[in-house]
Amino acid sequence: MESTGSSGRLWELQFERSSGRGGAFAAVSVSAVSSAELRVPGSLAAAVVKWPVELAQDDSWRMESVLSKYENQITIFADYLEEFPDTDELVWILGKQHLLKTEKSKLLSDISARLWFTYRRKFSPIGGTGPSSDAGWGCMLRCGQMMLAQALICRHLGRDWNWERQKEQPKEYQRILQCFLDRKDCCYSIHQMAQMGVGEGKSIGEWFGPNTVAQVLKKLALFDEWNSLAVYVSMDNTVVIEDIKKMCHTLPLSAETAAESPPESLNASTQSKGPSACSPAWKPLLLIVPLRLGINQINPVYVDAFKECFKMPQSLGALGGKPNNAYYFIGFLGDELIFLDPHTTQTFVDTEENGMVDDQTFHCLQPPQRMNILNLDPSVALGFFCKEEKDFDSWCSLVQKEILKENLRMFELVQKHPSHWPPFVPPAKPEVTTTGAEFIDSTEQLEEFDLEEDFEILSI
Repeated sequence: MESTGSSGRLWELQFERSSGRGGAFAAVSVSAVSSAELRVPGSLAAAVVKWPVELAQDDSWRMESVLSKYENQITIFADYLEEFPDTDELVWILGKQHLLKTEKSKLLSDISARLWFTYRRKFSPIGGTGPSSDAGWGCMLRCGQMMLAQALICRHLGRDWNWERQKEQPKEYQRILQCFLDRKDCCYSIHQMAQMGVGEGKSIGEWFGPNTVAQVLKKLALFDEWNSLAVYVSMDNTVVIEDIKKMCHTLPLSAETAAESPPESLNASTQSKGPSACSPAWKPLLLIVPLRLGINQINPVYVDAFKECFKMPQSLGALGGKPNNAYYFIGFLGDELIFLDPHTTQTFVDTEENGMVDDQTFHCLQPPQRMNILNLDPSVALGFFCKEEKDFDSWCSLVQKEILKENLRMFELVQKHPSHWPPFVPPAKPEVTTTGAEFIDSTEQLEEFDLEEDFEILSI
């Protein structure tokens, strides 16, 4: 406790390390004055926290009990939470541009429409006996959820879809949201991701890196029949066009049925339906490119190319941040990256009796956070979504024009599978008799998946 003279007592808000128990907050005490000012030490710099007045009357409570009652009334304004500056510069958010001076409200609406996944507590223990909160270790998993959720929004609702508070949303939106609830029977829940991470050499409760979460999403997508995504994670900073097209091209159901018929039946079928009857369909592509853009810090030579990726219509942003502190980067203003921060602990939300999910805590209504791009840890993962083959072809053209023009390229795009690599085999769902959720309910069943080390990415 510090003394502030006649103005009253001022107590200090203390934050634990992100990897410690309790996540962002450890214990909090407040001033006896009506509007308490709390100082945040360390990396978060100074902040002002406005607390309900009644909390200032007692210094004995702990953060856990307070959060359950007041979690949505707590607003923290740190240095990187300042309002957008008054500038004529363009802001880029996931492939869309906004003129800050005249389109600020539209920009903020676009950002708040993104699904925001944070630490949660009081969900069922992972694996039956594991943690019931991911505070302190699940931030990269939450960022991976946000990137994937944006892909599903683009897949079912389109990039231009927008969210409005208290407004009825399309049924697809509710179904997307339910994919990420913190229950073991939801295909992209924290339970599923943490347990699938065991196959990547990560114990439950251990922090993930960008590449690890990409591999986990790739494997979980095999059990997701509704969204039916093809997830490609690049290897050795190289994207192979031939491999992606091999993975995304699927025969239409009519063609698969015809393939099982006698030859004369096949001929009659193809002649009557025309040449397009057996044309391969395109499986929507989630493309993740794990990169290391420097040794201990990002190399400035990559900055322009990195920012160009946020301008692409196919952009899903990037996973990254700082060691043990992951953020979901969705755009940039000048040399500042705009990101969604998962380091807020909220209570578990489940479906209601009517089968709907109260989504008020799944959208960030606070001003977006920003950080200088040179403060970014060099280990990142870029994400892109190509709903149709023409979207992927367009992405390839943009990469060749904007990324491959640099002398020191951020990553490579090649047409053919490198001859010195192992043969590419599109990932397939393991032969099991249970659902995906049940399949990874026990970590002993993860042996069918190969262990993949960071940046030594092999096909499963």
